[in-house]
Amino acid sequence: MLKDEGMAELLPACNTVIFDEAHQLPETATLFFGESVSTGQVIELARDVRAEALSGAKDMPDPLRLTATLDKAARDLRLALPNEGARFTSASVRRKREFSGALAALDSALRSVCAALDLLSERSEGLARCAERARAAQALLERWCDDSRADLVRWIEAFSHSLRLNATPLSIAEIFRRQLDGHPRAWIFTSATLAVAGDFSHYRSEMGLDKARTACWDSPFDYAAQALLYVPKKLPDPNSDEHTRAVVAASLPVIRASGGSAFLLFTTLRAMRLAHELLREEFRRQALGFPLMLQGEGSRSELLERFRRLGNAVLLGSASFWEGVDVRGDALSLVVIDKLPFAPPDDPVLAARLESLEREGGNPFLGYQLPQAVISLKQGAGRLIRDETDRGVLVICDPRLFSKPYGRRILASLPPMTLVRELDKVLSFVAAGPKSLRAAAAVDGGRSEVSGRAG
Repeated sequence: MLKDEGMAELLPACNTVIFDEAHQLPETATLFFGESVSTGQVIELARDVRAEALSGAKDMPDPLRLTATLDKAARDLRLALPNEGARFTSASVRRKREFSGALAALDSALRSVCAALDLLSERSEGLARCAERARAAQALLERWCDDSRADLVRWIEAFSHSLRLNATPLSIAEIFRRQLDGHPRAWIFTSATLAVAGDFSHYRSEMGLDKARTACWDSPFDYAAQALLYVPKKLPDPNSDEHTRAVVAASLPVIRASGGSAFLLFTTLRAMRLAHELLREEFRRQALGFPLMLQGEGSRSELLERFRRLGNAVLLGSASFWEGVDVRGDALSLVVIDKLPFAPPDDPVLAARLESLEREGGNPFLGYQLPQAVISLKQGAGRLIRDETDRGVLVICDPRLFSKPYGRRILASLPPMTLVRELDKVLSFVAAGPKSLRAAAAVDGGRSEVSGRAG
């Protein structure tokens, strides 16, 4: 895209393009090809227009009135949706009279500022930049309000002090296919988590790679000997209020046996924070001296450096710790995942994609939600074994692995670890230690899509 836009000097000519960690590409491309405009951007624009007009265009008609009107229109749009940290579809909010009125007022204010700047943009570079920003914001707002584009999902994010209007492609398959067709060269997509039980259909469909050749390679790790997969029995429903407490209760004996050295990965920040409170109290009550760390207490790199250095820490994390984290050796010997990482049902883009799949006669759950969850789960599970000499336990606290028909498909997609459901077997495995593992040669560990390293 950059080359198409005349910025070819940023990218060298090449005959082959390799995307590593290619499982991230659908989301990255979706964000890249989408558009957004926020009330914060508009407020900054109003401030900059006012400053530039007062210094370089004092004859601008009512600069203070125009910019004050624009500033107020942006703030009023944010106030039209009182919720914080929420997401909405365009259709759900544009029926509200207050929001529709605020949206029309913002459009009118932007048009007025654009008209004024068009007459003055040649006065200075600052005014020219402001005119360009104003036109871009007004065009984005106009496209966001245009309901004729069925290929776009329009949605809103509400933050503490701002609101963002997003237009996201319903599918990037056609967009991405055009990029590939326009540049004759070899394209390689590689990751440890592209397939679901060896099947690449979901990824190929998302990316428009209908004619791609696929292949899997065996992992160099002996998962059956190096790792246990422990799914505790009698866990409550993952959506119940008791679930996080049950996760902590199931994890504690294993944390104690492994001497800390644990990641606890959660699908929501709320569950992560509750588990942190519960563990802190249990560590105090049981006099366990393991350092307890929480995502957000520092940068990811700072937390990981401290985790490796301590060697017996317990770290609780959410989305950013599910992938791209490499801790080898004894510092990490236990990974706990609270539940299967299905995307939240209130995500507007997900909801629109599921509706589209249903209209086309597909199965939204089996065709999209389940493969996405499997790919995310494999990323989280991949934090445990990072080297031929690593050894540890993966705990997944979700009863749906056995209570739902799709559980078998998920289990088949995970590395071939030894599956157990009894705590005493887990404790025996931990107590046995590495034995001769560190001197053993890597053997066939089953199917795992890898590129240069397992993960």
